[in-house]
Amino acid sequence: MSADPSGGGSPHPPSGSQRDSRVGVVGTLVWDTIHQRDGRAEPSGEWGGIAYALAAMAASAPQGWEVVPLIKVGRDLSESALRFLRSLPGMELETGVRIVPEPNNRVELRYQDRERRTERLSGGVPPWSWPELAPLARSCDALYVNFISGFEMDLDAARALRASFSGPTYADLHSLFLGLGSQGLRVPRELPAWGAWLRCFDAVQMNEDEFELLGRAWGDPWRLAAELVGPELKLMAITLGDRGAGYVTGPGFDPDPATWPEMRHTLGTSGAAESGHCPLGSEPVTGDPTGCGDVWGATFFARLLAGDSLETAMGRANELATRNVLHRGAAGLHHHLMGRIPWSV
Repeated sequence: MSADPSGGGSPHPPSGSQRDSRVGVVGTLVWDTIHQRDGRAEPSGEWGGIAYALAAMAASAPQGWEVVPLIKVGRDLSESALRFLRSLPGMELETGVRIVPEPNNRVELRYQDRERRTERLSGGVPPWSWPELAPLARSCDALYVNFISGFEMDLDAARALRASFSGPTYADLHSLFLGLGSQGLRVPRELPAWGAWLRCFDAVQMNEDEFELLGRAWGDPWRLAAELVGPELKLMAITLGDRGAGYVTGPGFDPDPATWPEMRHTLGTSGAAESGHCPLGSEPVTGDPTGCGDVWGATFFARLLAGDSLETAMGRANELATRNVLHRGAAGLHHHLMGRIPWSV
């Protein structure tokens, strides 16, 4: 594992050679200190951020796929971070894990209720520049990007990724909707340059509050989403908490991510956008909601890569996000999501 933050990844092997397919996971590994979670007074400290999505990928990635974390880790917490990453099956850590001298990201979470919380950020690894990220992306067949800190890459890097990466891309835009206030407090905001950001990915995810922020200028976010989807942005997925998840797709949408790059820069297909709702399929549960959106998105994209239909993939994502509530933290979460260990909250 290289300590050089500008090191490159391995290129695709020569035509005809055999290797597993690879899904790259871009995000930030965060050390969380959590207060008032699931009714407990004492705070807890643990790995979070992209840890939840990686656990979900380990549990849900299609057979024959490797998961390639593309993350920077602060040197101050690198030993603990590497121990955690090595505990996850199916991870290829040599290509894209970079140890950097900056302090690792730390977040203090204070829950107000099951779904609402405040976040305070400290530390901070630098974002990926496109020259750093380009060779790593080229080593992968698909990319899942989760804006855990909101600083994983800037808009120029995202545009370069769109122009240069030939595989399907899925992005959870979460922390792009959070500004940075006094003393590191994260503050909800409308997404600057939202149109440009949305054109950088084949599919995007956001939660209901973020979706409302996106559509504030239009009044109806669902109407806005129907206007936005097409050959470039093909799918918008919206997590709805206890109500499951919703989606908006462009005309002629194909749930197979392998087809998504073919549609870019085309005139599109005639017809109307489609929207739908996938309920939980079970009663809501009480427990630890931390990381549910990350588990949901990683599971959803992984199951689409595996060939599931849109509704089947969304139902599985609902199921594992619900199961995540019954587990405290990301350590051992992949076992819990696969049903190997019981309720642990």
